[in-house]
Amino acid sequence: MAGGLRVWDLPVRLFHWALVALLGFSWWSGHAHQMDWHRRSGYTILALLVFRIYWGFAGSRTARFAEFIKGPGAVVAYVRTLPDRKGAPDRPGHNPLGGWSVAALMLVLIAMVGAGLFSVDVDGLESGPLADRISFEAGRQAAHVHHFVFNLLLGLVGLHLAAIAFYWLWRKQNLIWPMVTGRTHGQGDPVGPVASWRLAIGVMLAALVAWVVSRGLTFAG
Repeated sequence: MAGGLRVWDLPVRLFHWALVALLGFSWWSGHAHQMDWHRRSGYTILALLVFRIYWGFAGSRTARFAEFIKGPGAVVAYVRTLPDRKGAPDRPGHNPLGGWSVAALMLVLIAMVGAGLFSVDVDGLESGPLADRISFEAGRQAAHVHHFVFNLLLGLVGLHLAAIAFYWLWRKQNLIWPMVTGRTHGQGDPVGPVASWRLAIGVMLAALVAWVVSRGLTFAG
């Protein structure tokens, strides 16, 4: 596989696996009532999302939204190929259906993190950094939304894992290993390198947004 087609850049792969780890950690810290760690994990997820949105415009070809967010016609045409064990040869990167699953996951993650920023617990002792900008009742509603969206996210993750299993068992395609190595077997144009200054801008932007939000959108000491 090391000599295969380069399909995923390193930032995309790091985003993917860091997000997997942080979602598990956020679930544990929330259930264990380790709220300081829960908030830190949430801020880190926020930074990852900001970076991924930026990278969707400035990253390598397969990382860009324009490359994998396709219209309904392309999605329907791809779905019709699914019963075929071989199917049409996929281009490097997300297929039209997978691209929309990525978009759905990101939108749900944004909603979950956004609600968490305004959430407050029933006693008013633990709250997100922006909870003081809304009423207590609205903060409690945000907490309910935060919990509901997390359960919705679990459903999407389950569908994501089911899709991975489908491609592995039905089409004999391993979708996990390319996200580890960045390479796959196939035909197409390999993903080229991305200028380091673009990566630096994305990292700084993500860190800045997460830091400002963690301070409640204020620079006061």
